[in-house]
Amino acid sequence: MLESLSGLPLPLDPMTLTLSLPLLLFAYYWLFQPSVFLYLHDWYWRTQLGFQIRECRCGAFTFCYSELGRRAGGGAGSGGGGATVTRPSLLFLHAFSANKDMWLPLLRFLPRDRHVVCVDMPGHEGTTRAHGDDYSLQGQVTRVKQFVAAVGLDAAPFHLVGTSMGGGVAGVYAATHPGDVHTLTLICPAGLDAPTESRFVGELRAAEAAGDFTGVSLIPRSPAQVARMLQLVTYSFKLPRQILQAMVDVRHDHNDFYLQLLTAITAERSRFRLHETMHLITAPTLVVWGKQDQVLDVSGAALLSAVLPRCRVELLDDCGHTVTMEQPHETARLLLAFLAHTESGG
Repeated sequence: MLESLSGLPLPLDPMTLTLSLPLLLFAYYWLFQPSVFLYLHDWYWRTQLGFQIRECRCGAFTFCYSELGRRAGGGAGSGGGGATVTRPSLLFLHAFSANKDMWLPLLRFLPRDRHVVCVDMPGHEGTTRAHGDDYSLQGQVTRVKQFVAAVGLDAAPFHLVGTSMGGGVAGVYAATHPGDVHTLTLICPAGLDAPTESRFVGELRAAEAAGDFTGVSLIPRSPAQVARMLQLVTYSFKLPRQILQAMVDVRHDHNDFYLQLLTAITAERSRFRLHETMHLITAPTLVVWGKQDQVLDVSGAALLSAVLPRCRVELLDDCGHTVTMEQPHETARLLLAFLAHTESGG
């Protein structure tokens, strides 16, 4: 309200109200519910790129995934928007504590004429979090295979792409289900016994010795701890404090699960599962790794190239562990060049 010369309030005119309300709403959400901006960001880019959110039920288990385009031949996994395509589908497996939308920065640089599926990994976002489920790398492979069969992706070999935890799962999947995989792309994958120990692996060893994983960097519980996590996982990436708070808010209710998940994937039978099975991988493989990765050391790339017969390694300068966030355009360029080479019979 405004005041007249007599001191009495004057009503705001409709135009002022119209202009003020969006600003007030923006200020309210920015100050008190900043997580709204994270959801709006992902919603905007999913919409712009043409992705549709879908669910697939396998008994009592539900998978949530986003899809662009339609796979040739129809089937349960061919209902996304866009044209039907004849080239192999792409399936993306995300990292620890992330979700299907983590791929959006990279997907912006892919052509719209591909059939693309990004699935929420077991226990994440819209996919069932089942009590007593096996969240080891091999256990997640079993669930991903269940998803692949349910949506019909296994009707023809597909391109499989995974990063970090999802990279470990993708690699083990390619080793145990070679007939499903046309090509494999591993972005700083988990599951290798790298020659050089990373900062985070050292942190894990200390936590394991103390019997307490609650303070590890990948499970932040405050804005300061999120900033610490970003210093670990990125080469150079800073965010406003309100976005740090938003990241705390969206993760808060899931931290107990993330702790359970971290324990499962770093347990003795899981932590080097890709290392133990990589000799079984037959698909042409692209390995992408940030040279400054402090979570999973870049020396793991040499292990893969020494064992895999058709392996291309690309190491990125000035890049940490979050490759698809830090260098999405370059990662997309490398992926597309690799797909073009393999699809042409190279």
